[in-house]
Amino acid sequence: MKRLFSIACAALVLSLPAAAQHTQKQIEEDIKRHRAMAAAHEAAAQCLEAGKGEKVCLAELQTACRGLAIGKYCGMRHAH
Repeated sequence: MKRLFSIACAALVLSLPAAAQHTQKQIEEDIKRHRAMAAAHEAAAQCLEAGKGEKVCLAELQTACRGLAIGKYCGMRHAH
């Protein structure tokens, strides 16, 4: 999971245009936000594995992601 997250972050950074220069502080804040989102998604997966149901797990995900990501899916939307 951590390796996949690292690869995704690297791809995101490499895809940014050269003009979008960020300060070291901004980059560190982005890293913290991405790690918090990843932890919230991991908790949502564990919630579903525990059989708590999609509605309960989505509510927990939304609470954990408040202020971190855009939208009610914490920056990730499923195909279904």
